[in-house]
Amino acid sequence: MDKLSQIKSPVISDLEQFKELFNSSLDNSNPLLQEVLSHIKQRGGKMMRPILVLLIARLLGKVSQSTLHSAVSLELLHTASLVHDDVVDESSERRGQASVNALYNNKVSILVGDYLLATCLFQAAYSGNNEIIKVVSRLGQDLSEGELLQLTNVSNTEITESVYFDVIRKKTAALFAACTHTAALAAGVSPETVEFAHLFGEYIGICFQIKDDIFDYYEDTEVGKPTGNDMREGKLTLPAIFAINTAESEEGKELAVKIKSGGATDDEIKRLIDFSKENGGIEYATKVMFEYHAKALQLLEDFPDSDIKQSLVSYLDYVVDRKK
Repeated sequence: MDKLSQIKSPVISDLEQFKELFNSSLDNSNPLLQEVLSHIKQRGGKMMRPILVLLIARLLGKVSQSTLHSAVSLELLHTASLVHDDVVDESSERRGQASVNALYNNKVSILVGDYLLATCLFQAAYSGNNEIIKVVSRLGQDLSEGELLQLTNVSNTEITESVYFDVIRKKTAALFAACTHTAALAAGVSPETVEFAHLFGEYIGICFQIKDDIFDYYEDTEVGKPTGNDMREGKLTLPAIFAINTAESEEGKELAVKIKSGGATDDEIKRLIDFSKENGGIEYATKVMFEYHAKALQLLEDFPDSDIKQSLVSYLDYVVDRKK
């Protein structure tokens, strides 16, 4: 049994219910819309976020219909954001298959993304919990703010960790935090326990994004994106930010400015990648990631040993150890 199968084994029946509800939410009588939705369904994916919702729900109580509707709502919102992101980033591929905008066009992509967003809100309403609706709505705002913050940061000559963490908290950590937050709300636990769940998800999300960013510094077709892809889009991530700010190298700073301007060549991108590696950027980013991993583990310490707790520990390990 592989690592991911072990992680989801305590919630496998819950996961089947989630899949059934998610797929049924994407059924529509409009031929074009149904065609696009069917294409989106085929992507599959590891279902990392729904698994997290279900594990936290089990840790704190049980999986209810409210839990399932919350998980579907968040996955629909995440999917909508990816469809829109592919238009913004002019991406032609998503998870190894053609993106919606590549197969159809930008108009269809935007409209389908809007449909997914509206369907997400229906699912949040079906949870029967106004606080869950607020969390899902706030997440929609965070994801948009994160994208806009990232866009404005490209033209910002200041290169700081604080801006980097502002972006990843909005873009990635907020999604994982919403998963654990809604799971706790659906379980009907105390405000203190809801806060624990939110923090746990946020720490996981930060680990997840830093790991993704580290992938961008290595050549590996299995990762699903070419090396230096972030830099081609004018984005500087933690390894480069650390190296630029600590190496006191004019060349590093000049390369960074060139990349943020969007005018860097492939050779210049490779040079900054090599510069980041040579000046401890990967080691530093890995250290920070494991600091957040430790914080998340500490939040689980007071819970009694169980297969659910073990799955959450394994989930954390999987996030930092994964190869793609």
